[in-house]
Amino acid sequence: MVAESFILETERLIVRPFVRDDLDDVCRVLDEAFGEEPRSVRQEWLEWAVRNYTALARLYQPPYGDRAIVLKRDQTVIGAVGLVPCIGPFDKLPYFRARSSVPPTGLFTTEMGLFWALRRDYRGQGYATESARALIDFAFERLALRRIVATTEHGNASSIAVMTRLGMTVERNPDPTPEWFQAVGILDNPAVQKGS
Repeated sequence: MVAESFILETERLIVRPFVRDDLDDVCRVLDEAFGEEPRSVRQEWLEWAVRNYTALARLYQPPYGDRAIVLKRDQTVIGAVGLVPCIGPFDKLPYFRARSSVPPTGLFTTEMGLFWALRRDYRGQGYATESARALIDFAFERLALRRIVATTEHGNASSIAVMTRLGMTVERNPDPTPEWFQAVGILDNPAVQKGS
């Protein structure tokens, strides 16, 4: 199994586990991405994330969870990227219906979800795509995942654009529910596409 503390490097970025000293950066990144929360809530989340790396490794589980996106040039934490279980009614989407031998049930199934969030002043510079690509490559090559998904709202054109740049097939939920399951990016491992 892959070690809990993997670190990925790209041309401009380092993707590393969060550490407790990242609290100020976590507050800024998550508050800008999802709205303000009390510092104590962000600290609780960070403590959980840091403990989770070790707990998953002890259980021989893959190292999923959020990681810090750090600029190489000055070590600034500019965002978060991660792999998390994503549970949803995937058989509502044409991609999954075309690959299933049973009629759609609307029941929830699990896929591995890709997540990213950036500070506002670092958006639009390719950092989300660069960090997500590094994590995708790691997930396909080291974890041997079959597929990765990402979800967002219909109106989040920036995230949909990142999905497209990553090579994802982007599909819309044809139903209004669940409200959080609107636009879904889907990317197969290249090994599946080659039929190996």
